[in-house]
Amino acid sequence: MNYNQITIALPKGRLLKDAVKFLKEAGIDASETLKETRKLIFEWENYRFILVKPMDVPTYVYYGTADIGIAGKDVIEEKGYDLYEPLDLGFGGCRLSVAEPENIEEPYDIEKLSFIKVATKYPKITDRYFRSKGIHPEIIVLYGSVELAPLVGLSDRIVDLVQTGTTLRANGLKEVDTILYSTARLIVNKASLKTKYSIIKPIVDKIKAIL
Repeated sequence: MNYNQITIALPKGRLLKDAVKFLKEAGIDASETLKETRKLIFEWENYRFILVKPMDVPTYVYYGTADIGIAGKDVIEEKGYDLYEPLDLGFGGCRLSVAEPENIEEPYDIEKLSFIKVATKYPKITDRYFRSKGIHPEIIVLYGSVELAPLVGLSDRIVDLVQTGTTLRANGLKEVDTILYSTARLIVNKASLKTKYSIIKPIVDKIKAIL
């Protein structure tokens, strides 16, 4: 293990640009990760950046492959790993919501529901939420185009991440409940925090100062 090198897991997709911008303000240049390339590992000075799917960031950090990561609160909650989460970075705001067809015969009423058939990429959060309300959920796990499920009869409703609601509306769906609000968070491996404290602590302090 190189105790002088810090590995940072960055999420591909919508959070990457803002994550790189944030790190730049903290004096860490990860801009090469934004280039059109098939590369997944980048290095700059004593930093190594790994580009991974957003849902995988907490996994890389938890198992110590990365010391630090930037991930959405939705992903952190779904994975449920024991991580140090020092900072809410404030960007990438969205919400994890329940949605249903606009013309559904029995509209969503959480006070009257005892059972729900729902499609989602977030089975743990969804199960926990509905069980906390005394509702038994049948959960169908999908990894793409979740909004298709109620349109073809696979599920009654969906739980999915919503930013503007445009995709839902385009598919004849409407939001009916919000499970959680999500923004990008800084996460740190707990062992790395101890073994590389003298390097990681200043990084966290710089980012905190920006916030």
